Amino acid sequence: MNFQQLRAVRETPRHGFNLTEVAEALHTSQPGISRQIRELEDELGIPLFVRAGKRLTGLTEPGQKVIAIVERLMHEADNLRRAGDDFARAGRGVLRIAVTHSQARYALPPVVRDFRAAHPEVSLHLQQGSPQQVAQRLLDGEADVGIATEALASYEALVALPCYRWTHAVITPPDHPLAREAAAGRPVSLARLAQFPLITYEPGYTGRAHIDAAFRGAGLQPEIVLSAMDADVIKTYVDLGLGVGIVAAIAYDEERDRHLRALDARHLFADNLTRLAVRRDAYLRDYVYAFIETFAAPLTRELIEAQRAEPAGPAVAAQPAVQSPPAQSPLQAVPA
Repeated sequence: MNFQQLRAVRETPRHGFNLTEVAEALHTSQPGISRQIRELEDELGIPLFVRAGKRLTGLTEPGQKVIAIVERLMHEADNLRRAGDDFARAGRGVLRIAVTHSQARYALPPVVRDFRAAHPEVSLHLQQGSPQQVAQRLLDGEADVGIATEALASYEALVALPCYRWTHAVITPPDHPLAREAAAGRPVSLARLAQFPLITYEPGYTGRAHIDAAFRGAGLQPEIVLSAMDADVIKTYVDLGLGVGIVAAIAYDEERDRHLRALDARHLFADNLTRLAVRRDAYLRDYVYAFIETFAAPLTRELIEAQRAEPAGPAVAAQPAVQSPPAQSPLQAVPA
């Protein structure tokens, strides 16, 4: 049994049992992958994969149990390498951050700037994706840290730590009826908002669940004419007159977006909570803890280690206190 065999077995279901793709991912040949799988099956004395002729089509029942063990073995091998790097290459390495677009665009720039100034020999790799993709990259060991609002607290293998609360804002052109009413001292209501076509986030992004829940709770069915993952896209179409936008409040910049107006929506939609997650059993290098504390000062190394030591369960994600960032902080309202 060797690591080449374990890698071949692990990557096969990840690539839909397509051995050509597995070979490309592992920079080897398809016959070599087939041989490594057969050799491991012979050594274990059990078939790991269901076969249709020469094609692999799924995992056998013992294969399902073995693949979970292989995943753990490969993950611990990665932990060993990182532990060695902490001593052999102190302060140098790669930090992989899986993050949603809104976080990368609005929340992370000042954090990355400050972290790079303190750790110039650490290379940061930002991996943007949906909240579900952020979680999956952590679970697959492809990222060290994940940041999002949705999804992260749903996985027992992750420790999802609360960072900051944030709210939505309603975005309109300057001459829109809602903007004129707000200027006259009449706050926007859900019923009034539902009278206009709306542009907001895709389901599963940036607090969209709270937007839907608010309208549903009021017995309203708004017309959402366009949805997108990116607040800048939403603002572009609001500017074109296609509808009224609902975005994370931090996505509105008074100087940059002076052709638009932002209306307070804190009374309309529930607050959202941005979380930072790490894999429960991952070895975190010293600079990973430093990055986390740069992003959210309350998330100290001691707190993170205490949370990781707790039994897995939904309560783990909610225990640390959520602290508001200091005034004038670029993280005053962090989007998903």
